[in-house]
Amino acid sequence: MDLRKRVLFICTANTARSQMAEGLLRYYAGDEFDVHSAGLRPGVIHPMAIQVMNEINIDISGQSSKGVEKYLGKLFLHYLITVCHQAEKNCPSTWPGVQKKLHWSFEDPAAFQGNEVQQLERFRKVRDQIDNKIRLWLIEQSYEL
Repeated sequence: MDLRKRVLFICTANTARSQMAEGLLRYYAGDEFDVHSAGLRPGVIHPMAIQVMNEINIDISGQSSKGVEKYLGKLFLHYLITVCHQAEKNCPSTWPGVQKKLHWSFEDPAAFQGNEVQQLERFRKVRDQIDNKIRLWLIEQSYEL
């Protein structure tokens, strides 16, 4: 029986922020947490999300974008974490089987308008913000990095 705590990250499209969060938490604490991600309107994982995660030696290319209906009421979750305002606002307010809901808002790097270099910088910035938040949260959970 898997005794790891189950975590689900949710954002609007499940193409960048929630995917990076899933990869980061799995990298740091996959032995302690069973990590998933989903979106309200799933799309395709953004190639720049994959690229900036590869820069820190975390491969999320095997992850896939999924809709929240895959998990809604079907899986007990220790933590449901929304990573954008849209997900927090539009996520079902009643989610059976959720022990604790958290909200960590990060800007959508895919929505940033700029040239490729500027876009990559924005993806790196958001990746680093998510990374810092996850590290702090793990420390709060008494998990040693």
